[in-house]
Amino acid sequence: MQYNAKAPYIVETHWQIEEVLDGDSIIISHRFTNLKKEIRLYGLDAPEVKINRKMKEDEEKSSLPAQLLLQFGLQSLLYVLSVAPPKTVVTIITEQENYYDYWNRQLGYVILPGGLCLNELLLQNGYAKATQHYYCGKLAEYQAMNRQAQLNNIGIYSQVKVF
Repeated sequence: MQYNAKAPYIVETHWQIEEVLDGDSIIISHRFTNLKKEIRLYGLDAPEVKINRKMKEDEEKSSLPAQLLLQFGLQSLLYVLSVAPPKTVVTIITEQENYYDYWNRQLGYVILPGGLCLNELLLQNGYAKATQHYYCGKLAEYQAMNRQAQLNNIGIYSQVKVF
């Protein structure tokens, strides 16, 4: 993931994953202060892992039953746990102009120790879809990554065409 040094980003280091909530949200804690916060990944949406309001919306939009969507949500969660388990040290990059989502969660690009971006891994491997509901400056790139995963039938796309 390339960033322009002049672009309005906030870079936060010395964080580690405390808990993976689902395929697009994590709890992180600061390694020195133990401050905790929730991070919602920019530009993507993963299936839910429990029945809730959003699950009902997803069920209607996709025409897939909630039980199947729950299975996909668990696959997405397990994928995140496989590449970024709890205690993984991460860097959070947040767009200054687009810091919080509607629910007041901090948005972020989650950079893993090797330099890979968790957001991009989820899209490239078909465990989340690009969405404009959680706007990000890389949305066009994320849509292209999402489309490639669809065309290659990988991740969740190996089981369904849309989710």
